[in-house]
Amino acid sequence: MNADPAVDVAAERAQTLGVRNAHHLNAAGSALPTIAVVDEVVAHLRREEHEGGYEAAAAVAGRIEELYAAAARAVGAAAAEIALTDSATTGLRVIVDALRPDSSARLLVSRSTYVSHALHLLSVARDTGAELVVLPNGPDGGVDLERLERMLTGGPRDIVCVAHVPTSSGLVEPVRAIGELTRRSGATYLLDATQSVGQLRVDVGEIGCDALVTTGRKFLRAPRGTGFAYVRRTLLERLAPVAPDVRGAVWTGSRAWTLSPTARRFETWESSVAGRLGLLVALTQLLDRGIAATEVYLAATAARLRAGLAAIPGVTVRDPAACASGIVTFTVDGFGAEAVSLRLAARGVRTVSVPASHGQWDLGARGVPAVVRASVHVYNDDDDIDALLGAVGEIARGAAA
Repeated sequence: MNADPAVDVAAERAQTLGVRNAHHLNAAGSALPTIAVVDEVVAHLRREEHEGGYEAAAAVAGRIEELYAAAARAVGAAAAEIALTDSATTGLRVIVDALRPDSSARLLVSRSTYVSHALHLLSVARDTGAELVVLPNGPDGGVDLERLERMLTGGPRDIVCVAHVPTSSGLVEPVRAIGELTRRSGATYLLDATQSVGQLRVDVGEIGCDALVTTGRKFLRAPRGTGFAYVRRTLLERLAPVAPDVRGAVWTGSRAWTLSPTARRFETWESSVAGRLGLLVALTQLLDRGIAATEVYLAATAARLRAGLAAIPGVTVRDPAACASGIVTFTVDGFGAEAVSLRLAARGVRTVSVPASHGQWDLGARGVPAVVRASVHVYNDDDDIDALLGAVGEIARGAAA
């Protein structure tokens, strides 16, 4: 496999119990955690069992502070610009709502937008009268930059929402170029990095986004129910949460309160402390391994998989030209995507079917009812790729017979 030797795949597999059970190619859904991540979560749950939840949380307060620093380091931010969330969807919702869009706002959104974020934006547009514009794609499948530039009217009334990597293909949007355009126009730029943090190098300063959200369970290999948001300090000063919580605000008088001066103003009190400790371990492991090395390995592994699938008669790779991520999507003639994914699972190969209802502005617009999505990580080796290619070949030959 033509991949970065800096990633010790054998070592990654040794600390990942799940690779013993199947060829797991579903990192974009929920990646396999390491033994250390799971041990950290279980140990804290045991501590809660013996000491109580509040007492256990107080004992690890310093480690949770380390989490803010680790999350900030992963995306090139300051710790004060990080808020911990339970998911990327929650992070996007609270930030968009805090922008208080009204009938003068324009929501300029990429076709790669995930279903949950799209539904929220559609409801905001319906309820406020804000204009919602689905941005056109260029020939490579990413946002058409020239047309975006013409659409920007200038000022923060334009809210540009882009998914760095979508759920429905291996596309990587031109996020830095979008950032250059939004900075020049004064637009507010929100980036959904759910599928990119952990597999691609992400630097909010280079990208130029005003806010970013991601989740723990995907390429970060952290527990479900974890995630974080970044809010640029200059944007933070303009935002107040729609529903302040005791975690991010102090009730100072009968009708008065003050907000946290940091991004923690968007947090809520209740959370899984055990899950967040697991997120800290996962982030630490990513930073120790190296984000650049991870990106190179995943891109090369996915490229090999993409080429192998394209060579199988009856298989169509559905990724657009601008695909440089660890996600590969495809269809098999004669089978629905869900049927293919189920047949692969029966052969010990884990993938997922993504229906057009999860990406109507992408798959729906392309007239593709569903795709099979395979997504790789550092614990995937040649045997995993060969297993997927062999199983897909068998399925395709069976359809043709």
